[in-house]
Amino acid sequence: MDSKTIRKEFLDFFKEKGHSIVPSAPMVIKDDPTLMFTNAGMNQFKDYFLGHGKPEKARVADTQKCLRVSGKHNDLEEVGHDNYHHTMFEMLGNWSFGDYFKREALEWGWELLTKRFGINSEDLYVTVFKGDKTDNLGADEEAAEIWKSITDPDRVLFEPKKDNFWEMGETGPCGPSSEIHIDLRSAEEKKLLPGSKLVNKDHPEVIEIWNIVFIQYNRLTNGSLVPLEEKHVDTGMGLERLARIVQGKKSNYDTDLFMPLINRVEELSGKKYGVEEGTDVAFRVIVDHIRAIGFAISEGQLPGNAKAGYVIRRILRRALRYGHSFLELKEPFLYELVQVLANQLGDVFPELIAQRGFTQKVVQEEEVAFFKTLSKGLTMLGGIFEKEQRSKTVPGKKAFELYDTYGFPVDLTSLISAEKGFTVDMDAFNEEMGKQKARSREDSKKQYGDWVEVSDGSSDFVGYDELSTTSKILKYRTVRESDRSLVQVMLDKTPFYPEGGGQVGDIGYLIDSDDRKYRVMDTQKENDQILHILEWLPEKVEGDFVTQVSRERRRLTMANHSATHLMHAALRRVLGNHVEQKGSYLDDQILRFDFSHFEKVNREQLNQIEDMVNEHIQMDIPLEERRNFPIDEAKKMGAMALFGEKYGDKVRVVVFDRDYSVELCGGTHVASTGTIGIFKIVHEGSVAAGVRRIEAYTGKRALEYVNHKMTVLEEVQEVLKFPKDLKKAVSDVLKERNSLSHKLEKLEREKMGNVSSGLDDKIRSADKGRFLVEKIALPSAQALKDLLFGLKNQHKDLVSLIAADIDGKPMVGIMTGDDITKLELINAGVMIKEIAKEIKGGGGGQAFFATAGGKDIGGLDKAIEVGENMILELLNGE
Repeated sequence: MDSKTIRKEFLDFFKEKGHSIVPSAPMVIKDDPTLMFTNAGMNQFKDYFLGHGKPEKARVADTQKCLRVSGKHNDLEEVGHDNYHHTMFEMLGNWSFGDYFKREALEWGWELLTKRFGINSEDLYVTVFKGDKTDNLGADEEAAEIWKSITDPDRVLFEPKKDNFWEMGETGPCGPSSEIHIDLRSAEEKKLLPGSKLVNKDHPEVIEIWNIVFIQYNRLTNGSLVPLEEKHVDTGMGLERLARIVQGKKSNYDTDLFMPLINRVEELSGKKYGVEEGTDVAFRVIVDHIRAIGFAISEGQLPGNAKAGYVIRRILRRALRYGHSFLELKEPFLYELVQVLANQLGDVFPELIAQRGFTQKVVQEEEVAFFKTLSKGLTMLGGIFEKEQRSKTVPGKKAFELYDTYGFPVDLTSLISAEKGFTVDMDAFNEEMGKQKARSREDSKKQYGDWVEVSDGSSDFVGYDELSTTSKILKYRTVRESDRSLVQVMLDKTPFYPEGGGQVGDIGYLIDSDDRKYRVMDTQKENDQILHILEWLPEKVEGDFVTQVSRERRRLTMANHSATHLMHAALRRVLGNHVEQKGSYLDDQILRFDFSHFEKVNREQLNQIEDMVNEHIQMDIPLEERRNFPIDEAKKMGAMALFGEKYGDKVRVVVFDRDYSVELCGGTHVASTGTIGIFKIVHEGSVAAGVRRIEAYTGKRALEYVNHKMTVLEEVQEVLKFPKDLKKAVSDVLKERNSLSHKLEKLEREKMGNVSSGLDDKIRSADKGRFLVEKIALPSAQALKDLLFGLKNQHKDLVSLIAADIDGKPMVGIMTGDDITKLELINAGVMIKEIAKEIKGGGGGQAFFATAGGKDIGGLDKAIEVGENMILELLNGE
């Protein structure tokens, strides 16, 4: 049975049991501050478990894209070294929201595995929660009795809390779980030791298949458990493991989910999978990681240097590292696998096909950047090797600098170091890594109090139509950060727009019946709840509050948001329909829009885009808005939907002329385009591979920008005596400046040649080489560097120490010729630090060349004396 059939069988089975089949939520999460990626099938149903909403259907099932690479669920470093860990995987799951409970969940799970998939029941074991004294919970006897009515009681195992009690986090919904495990060992091995002894013991062939969670408690911040009013079922089963079992394979990677990718890597590398464990690990890393990379980028998450982007870049570079080190893949290759991935899974996840070209381009450019980083890292490592010839140890701080600043992997540093006879001080490296993680944890640490209920009811957003209402507080909680404490408040109705879709959250005030004002610092959305961030809790939380959104800030932000829609439409008309939004930021000052495009947008194109937007502003097009509109109807209207966004059956459509701009959007907009005023592009550039960014101003800010530019232009004209052709006049000035600069450089070179030839008579001899120590006046730091390198090229057995007076500022340089460098007697980088003290400065460099600058020009003579003594001691020593 192939994987497509397995997936279909699962969904069909639960459809027969009355479940609605729902699509996978995006893998990259955008509206939950506690998660970057979907790491379990239940994530998209979190609101229902928390009691923040009621599901339309009480029974649902799906296959969910998941990624486990950070936080509690972090499988990254395991991937490749065994046969069953993955970063990205498909989680098959079924859910009951206050409907069926333990009996149905367990009986159906057994039926599906043993009847539909034909798995031998003699190979299966089941676990149940054995209780926990700390939580004052007894064993889950209900689940145990159900299992004993289904299978042999000897196959029902009681396991501790760490294995059989599921929790969403430190607080929130939780409950006991029951797992189904399978023993895939040979008959001979089973006779020697029963599988019951190996369950939850990390045996590679006695593994968990299915986790069935019974959500029946809520964990409070004080650690206590309270029963939930409604009980839920949450199950999860990895498709990759199930395919391995049903297809009779020894490894997840041997299934049809991975073999097409492995076959392509074999073609690209010329190596075979299954021959040698070292290369097999690399094969597994690469084919696993391209799935995570491909899905993330197809949803719009680009590799970057922070948060989710950093995680994706780290995964991508880990794959490249293994390909480079073990498969000898020295050129970009990952992008070649994107097509294979799209062919495999595009029918289930159409974004892989729709975004295939874009994903390939992004991956390829990331690969090119990585190989440049690799080259730079190798050069830096070479300098470290030269400096540490005696110790034969790469300092941990240097290895961490390579990793943290330049993205050079530490295991690659270790591998190259070993080849050169060096070791890496991993203790010091790990210490630096620990410090960084501690800083990161401290920066991100937040402590959430329990929600305090004030009033019953649900929350409604009325901010499309009103900027002030009379509202009640439904509930509140405190949030403690490292240096302050804030309050999050939820209202029964609110005009405050929560940050989302690139638009910033509203600010304003809550005003109580005594006219006390409480500043709303920000408005955020968490699990579909609108949270108002206050500096402190109102004295009286009961009663009515007047809500006031900052009108001016909202007005300017709306203008920028609507202008973004007009610009998006203009970009597609000027550049082509390949343009798709990849991110945005909108506040009352600026609009920033990221979009897919693979080359610089030239000035002529920018002018066309700007003119088109301003034309539609001047047309004063009224906003046409459709709320709670069926998504299928919206698509028929031509509404643009963004990949990676989660849309329900009903959406909001924002239209500015049906033939021009039709988008799905939850943001706030102007009533008509004329109120935007004017639109001015102020910047265009690249932000990532295949992604460009435009920044623009509207209204008064745009006018101020244009006026400033005109003022500067007029001042330049005045300086140049109002030439008829200003562009030509500026060009002539620059040409004249460049010509004079070249003439000055030529004169300096001639002068330096004379200085250099005059120094030959001042070279002195020592036991193990010659040396030159001299104080001279020089025009620049570059002149000092040129002089030292010139001496190095002329005299291979020379140590040069030049103390320079550069326009009254002291600078010292040391250079060793090649023959002296090979003797490893003198380390210029070490010497310069001592000499620099005499001029009240500092410096550094490599073993053969180093410089230092300082503040005390009067210390140059003493610097020469100290340096000369050090050179003589080293050249005349034993």
